[in-house]
Amino acid sequence: MTEAARAPAHDTLIQESWSRCRDYGLTHQSSPRFDPPPAGELSALLESRQALVQTTHQEVLPYYGTILSNSNCLIMLADDQGRLLQSWGDQRFIEPRQAAGFVAGASWLERYTGTNAIGTALSCGQAVHIQHDEHFLKANRFMTGSASPIFDEQRRMIAVLDVSSDSYLPPAHTLGMVKMMSQSVENRLILKLFADQYHLLSFNTSLDNLDSPWAGLVVFDEQGHVVSANRRADNLLGQPLTYGAIEQLFDVPLQQLLNQPDGQPFSLRTSGHFRFHARVRRPARPAPIQARDFRPQATQSTPQEPHLHTLSAGDARMDKVVRQAERLLEKDIPILIQGETGAGKEVFVKALHQASSRASQPFIAVNCAAIPAELVESELFGYEKGAFTGASQKGHIGLIRKAHKGTLFLDEIGDMPLRVQARLLRVLQERCVQPLGSSELHPVDVRLVSATNRPLRQDVDSGQFRADLYYRISGLNLELPPLRERSDKQALFHKLWEQHREPHQRAGISREVLELFQHHPWPGNLRQLSSVLRVALAMADDQPIRAEHLPDDFFLDLPTDTTLQAHPEPDDLASQYQACGGNISYLARHLGLSRNTLYKRLREQGVRP
Repeated sequence: MTEAARAPAHDTLIQESWSRCRDYGLTHQSSPRFDPPPAGELSALLESRQALVQTTHQEVLPYYGTILSNSNCLIMLADDQGRLLQSWGDQRFIEPRQAAGFVAGASWLERYTGTNAIGTALSCGQAVHIQHDEHFLKANRFMTGSASPIFDEQRRMIAVLDVSSDSYLPPAHTLGMVKMMSQSVENRLILKLFADQYHLLSFNTSLDNLDSPWAGLVVFDEQGHVVSANRRADNLLGQPLTYGAIEQLFDVPLQQLLNQPDGQPFSLRTSGHFRFHARVRRPARPAPIQARDFRPQATQSTPQEPHLHTLSAGDARMDKVVRQAERLLEKDIPILIQGETGAGKEVFVKALHQASSRASQPFIAVNCAAIPAELVESELFGYEKGAFTGASQKGHIGLIRKAHKGTLFLDEIGDMPLRVQARLLRVLQERCVQPLGSSELHPVDVRLVSATNRPLRQDVDSGQFRADLYYRISGLNLELPPLRERSDKQALFHKLWEQHREPHQRAGISREVLELFQHHPWPGNLRQLSSVLRVALAMADDQPIRAEHLPDDFFLDLPTDTTLQAHPEPDDLASQYQACGGNISYLARHLGLSRNTLYKRLREQGVRP
């Protein structure tokens, strides 16, 4: 996809940032507030981020010296709160009146400094390029810059790397460079944390780029448990990694990986039969430490958790939902969200939390359907030590108290047992929690958001859900439309493609696939769309996404009249085969033929399935 084709997405990002700035009470004439912390707090901040700064300075920047060859170019590293930790390069281009923004501790959050590369990258959780006139504050329009977030081994956003100048910086080149630098920092942090005790598997599509920042990196132990991985591994494998077994990811026995010569390249296939080049590094001193869950934590903002303003790409129903939610951001009014599985309920609630004044406080998500019924009470309300057989001797604070001062998200609340509903109602009325086995009441201040994919009013009528609790949690009812009904589907296809693609993947989505996407019923909604795009991007690499890059099960839900002629001419069978990406099962079902008959007719036309 060309730069021009991607421009509307960038323009939307800038418009959304400017809208946030206005909501913060800023005007174009406002002066930036950099608000550096007191000397004591600054020293503590720099000391706590010392390892990050040293890794960036000593292990990453030396490989990108060409950036600093421009004497007017400055590289800045800020933490997850937008506070400047360190900078490298020449500061002579900085306006004297803005000098306070380029010292350690200066804050570049949008709330105080308007649209800017660091603050906007933090707000949207993705890499951005901000040109001179795209800064919201006129005082900042002397510079241009690109910034990219840095995530740790648990996919938590911990920093932002920025390249700024007062002269023109080509967006594509500079943005690609800063993305590569941030990925380099992430990889180095993973290596420093795990290289001594775990096996490291690096893999990529080419033998020549096994050492590049864009190689996939998977950390595993002697038992084959995946301990961690970088974000590039997700994209190459077409799935978000968890701490399962490495043999579930690659079609190779664990013992073969463990016996692989140290550092020697070899070929391997994934469980989806994609071929990669790979290399294994053995640990310096192996240790049997438990695998860790490196999936994004609920309290952190990630690229998969967009800002509230970005959740709609023009759909009228979503626009209304977002507007209503924004009006209640700081109101003590509970919200009940309804929508099909995969429609984005948790993403919506996380965005709501991040947009509120509680963003720095805990976000606790509870899937009421996933907790065994007998444990829901103790998990939510906590318990004193020895409260029941099997209880921890240390007791348990409970998820409601963990959400104190923050947001409590009760997903699938319709599956909550009736006895637990009664206790929850009491907590909401009295704003206090009484742990099991205790007579003590603990005050709690939580913003409550609930969600369900079932008709809760019908459950009330049938006696499966308490009416008094229903009216307590449903101050405002919001319904997220399913993907198949959204009028902004085309924009969503491109937005999620942009979110999941790698910098070198610019060819976009072919017209035929966009047509297939448009007609697909998407029973799994946005979650299914993300999964399909991850697989397709891994298959397509730097080519446009075509039908043959889509997973087979994508075609199973397509209506049989989609894009294909119902009764093709004999010589058109080959083009039909190509149009459905070579999916024999789908084409046979569509044409009403057996698979054997279809194979025979294709061979007669010289097509070798």
